[in-house]
Amino acid sequence: MPISPYIKSLRDVVGHRRLLLPGVTAVVFDDAGRLLLGQRSDTGRWALIAGVMDPGEQPAETVVREVYEETAVHVVPERVTSVLTQPPNTYPNGDQTEFVDITFRCRAVGGEARVNDDESLAVGWFAPADLPPIPEPARLRIEWSLLPGTDAWFSAPAVRSR
Repeated sequence: MPISPYIKSLRDVVGHRRLLLPGVTAVVFDDAGRLLLGQRSDTGRWALIAGVMDPGEQPAETVVREVYEETAVHVVPERVTSVLTQPPNTYPNGDQTEFVDITFRCRAVGGEARVNDDESLAVGWFAPADLPPIPEPARLRIEWSLLPGTDAWFSAPAVRSR
């Protein structure tokens, strides 16, 4: 995966230590109700389209940018479906991350799905009932995006007594 200039500048200071990073995930549907997935070049697994926010960028701008950069599909974010902190992750080079993820349900409004950068091996549309194997967190994000209403899922804070 390519590293952004911003994250590279942080890595130059902190080395491999864990970075808490803001990220977004897109659950993109077309007019036929199919879901857009990308096959990741780093793991070979199918996944939702996701990425890291750049400084000064709004989360909705990030999700639009990331979907286009990776798939050449233009989207409109419809609503936030979840906000969560992902488990810590260590990359093969030793870099550690922990993402605070905002997931958006998005609607495709243009473009043709194709591999548009080096982050994907393949890109495709899938019926929700006919998805390739994907990680459980992605399945949950898809389920939350299919729920009616506008409430976003989040982990409830622990109640503290005073």
